[in-house]
Amino acid sequence: MLVDEIRIISKPLGDNTKTVLIGFPGSGLVGSIALQYLVDNLEFTQIGSVTSKYFPPLAMMTKGVINVPVRFYEKDDIAVVVGDIPIHPMICYEVACGLLDWFAQFKPKEILTIAGIVTNEPEKRVFGVATNTEALQRIQDLTMILPIGSISGIAGSILTECKIRDIWGLGLLGETVNNPDPRSSAATIQVLNKMYDLKLDVGPLVEQAEEIEAAMHRIAEEVQTTEAGQKKEQLPMYG
Repeated sequence: MLVDEIRIISKPLGDNTKTVLIGFPGSGLVGSIALQYLVDNLEFTQIGSVTSKYFPPLAMMTKGVINVPVRFYEKDDIAVVVGDIPIHPMICYEVACGLLDWFAQFKPKEILTIAGIVTNEPEKRVFGVATNTEALQRIQDLTMILPIGSISGIAGSILTECKIRDIWGLGLLGETVNNPDPRSSAATIQVLNKMYDLKLDVGPLVEQAEEIEAAMHRIAEEVQTTEAGQKKEQLPMYG
């Protein structure tokens, strides 16, 4: 399928597939980390891929094997879109329309996108938004509902297209920083566990978060030590 230069090559969704989960890199890589962890650990089957002249000219590789940077997976009644590349703001509209055009033919019940939201708080809360009040009821007891604001990037474009097309759209926004944040991804998976009864263990993700946090702490200490040494060298000499 070719829509506005967004090329989708995939098997059709199963008759029982009613939910589409979408995650692309953004703040904290929350969506892409969460959904790649989900498809790996729950053994989803890859059914398709997305390519485009708008995407960066690169190929992803794992253990020497090439993979496309945007992939479709499916298991039971859930389909998943995982992206390894950030979508430039100039092409968010085209990518969102291309994805929604393809998925709309299978009449999904709801489309849920996961992204990160940068705050100045140390917590890992999950904020929720939806395209209508009925959809909002699905997550109002599981997330903190955002009273006002905006959602940028591909997640915002996807939710806007869902609104326009009268498709239930939901957004989970994990509280994060700009560094890779598995802890925030784990928090969003906890919400998915409750919504879809996934029973996915997030323990390994939390351990990964602790390793990243320890590494960042070491880097920060090294930077402070280096800066302190440089300042000492620059002190004026007297006497």
